[in-house]
Amino acid sequence: METTTEELKLLAQNLANPQGEKGKEIGEIMNATNIGMTLESIQALLIEDEEHILEIGHGNAGHVENILNKAHSIQYTGIDISTTMHNEAKRLNKEFENKADFVLYEGKKFPFENQKFNKIFTVNTVYFWEEPVIFLNEIYRVLKDNGTFVLTFGQRNFMETLPFTKYNFTLYNTDEMEEIVSKSHFKRMKVSEKEEEIKSKTGDGMIKRRYSILTIKK
Repeated sequence: METTTEELKLLAQNLANPQGEKGKEIGEIMNATNIGMTLESIQALLIEDEEHILEIGHGNAGHVENILNKAHSIQYTGIDISTTMHNEAKRLNKEFENKADFVLYEGKKFPFENQKFNKIFTVNTVYFWEEPVIFLNEIYRVLKDNGTFVLTFGQRNFMETLPFTKYNFTLYNTDEMEEIVSKSHFKRMKVSEKEEEIKSKTGDGMIKRRYSILTIKK
């Protein structure tokens, strides 16, 4: 069945900022289709005991338990622009409320003091950053000096094949993203490129996704 332009626009809108019942449904689809990328990103963080982890754009946060189980006394904070995802994440992680907290924000400035987090990661949000270098510098600000930031995104040549990414997505290949990071305060990065087979978000079969994980240091 052909997906209409309007349906694709709505999907794109809900991938950027999930809203209402449709948003909850998209949140579940995102969690299922992104889980491989999310788990690889968590792995790349090399989480250690007593660290405080920040995730930017957590979606429904069905993966928080995986983070908390990586080491002892982990504290998780998730930040998102979507009220729907904020509420879903709190609901799904009720049993972890003393270890995981969720913060709603406007998408630009983090309501945290400098050097608060040991590790920060974000999966599939970079397409929606309005001013990437400024946003990276904001991540830099709240990351501890010896901290790690993991940035994971689908590569441009793969993302361009998806029917919904022409609606308000900014796409990058690995080189372009590396160049943007090098314009920020961050000094070093390691790049790892991966491929996985996933179910399409429009529901029509399996697709091979190529994505990049940038492990970034001050």
